[in-house]
Amino acid sequence: MAYDLLSIGLSGAKAARTALDVTAQNIANAATDGYVRRSIGLSEVASTGYNQNVRDISLSGVRVDRIVRNADAFRQSEVRRTGADTARANAEVDGLGTVESALEQSGAYTAITGFDSALQKLTEDPVDTSLRASVIEAARTMGATFQIASKEMDAVGKGLQFEASDGVTQVNRIAGELARTNLRLSRAADASSDQTALLDQRDKLLADLSQYGDVTTTLAQDGSVTVALGSTTPATPLVSAGDTKTVAMTTAADGTVSYTLDSKALTLSGGSLAGGQLALGKLAQLHTDLDNLAKDIVTTVNSANSAGADRNGDPGANLLTGDSAGTIALATSDPAKIATAPAGSPKDSRDTGNLDAMRTTLAAADPAGKMDAILFDISASVSGRTVTRDALSTISDAAKTALSAQTGVDLDAEGVNLVRYQQAFQASGRVMQIASSIFDSLLQIR
Repeated sequence: MAYDLLSIGLSGAKAARTALDVTAQNIANAATDGYVRRSIGLSEVASTGYNQNVRDISLSGVRVDRIVRNADAFRQSEVRRTGADTARANAEVDGLGTVESALEQSGAYTAITGFDSALQKLTEDPVDTSLRASVIEAARTMGATFQIASKEMDAVGKGLQFEASDGVTQVNRIAGELARTNLRLSRAADASSDQTALLDQRDKLLADLSQYGDVTTTLAQDGSVTVALGSTTPATPLVSAGDTKTVAMTTAADGTVSYTLDSKALTLSGGSLAGGQLALGKLAQLHTDLDNLAKDIVTTVNSANSAGADRNGDPGANLLTGDSAGTIALATSDPAKIATAPAGSPKDSRDTGNLDAMRTTLAAADPAGKMDAILFDISASVSGRTVTRDALSTISDAAKTALSAQTGVDLDAEGVNLVRYQQAFQASGRVMQIASSIFDSLLQIR
């Protein structure tokens, strides 16, 4: 009996010591990024009974069955999924917000209305040189603001393309690290500290990867993972065991981007790569709208001016040049070239017939209204995407909180565990002391 007490006490002391080590490890890594809280799994030790009675089972203490990583695969998958959606929304909102700022700060809408106001003022005295110069200057300002808007939108596009390219580089880097982790997991012993650390590393890499694209994972028995990227069917694995495929990016003439995985088209529905792709698509559409508006203004103003006679009595010529927002500019800086009078009118005619026709044609084309529609389009897009982003962020935060409650280290709880396991260790030592005393007493019996 004393011998059994000794072995039981010893097993309890060993188990309590291991539990103390695990608790200390949790406390030491409470602030370590990607660390998953560990706990011990205990199991009963049994052996055959006394007096050679093999049917009798005597309890023989406790043993550490396993070290448990407190990580739920479903919750981790949910965090990756919601995180990818939030990353996509964040990237899209940030990109569209930059486009909105570029358009609004260019002052194109104000310049268009300023040009119309200058034409209206010229109707008061069509031969006044200062009023004519004001129209020329307003046209110059209008062209300059369109050019500024075009250049700013191009700069935004370059920035988004750079971020997308960097994201592709990061995806390939993470894929390579995952493949190396898979190989190390396949060689690691089950339930070893090395395997546990590798599983932490694997999960952190998957979380990082989900920030760039939506991922689907398949876990093997040894802990290695097969990763599929995007929603393309059939899916081509990005990572399989120790092998990886390469993600690449192609930029189209309009500035939009597309992705490939192992030279096959890749469709992403989550992550910052998808968000940047959506923002670039909206940017391309707005850039086309702005180019078309600039082209319409040039065509409308030139057609109307060519239909009349300028201050010198000559047929009207083109006032503007260019066929896009980036190329619109003054064709002439001579105020006398503004054809305010109808065709065939003499020099210095005060007849504003052609000027009135120009203003009527511009009113029908409604460039200010179209510019306002462009601004409203991007503003509404930013507002709508922001609402979506906030909703997705709330869902993602809830998923992270649920996972953190399971995997995160609670210092208060670990402090309680330290006391509990210390008491268990002391109690087991006390059991061994009592067993030793009983054994000594038995030996002293004569």
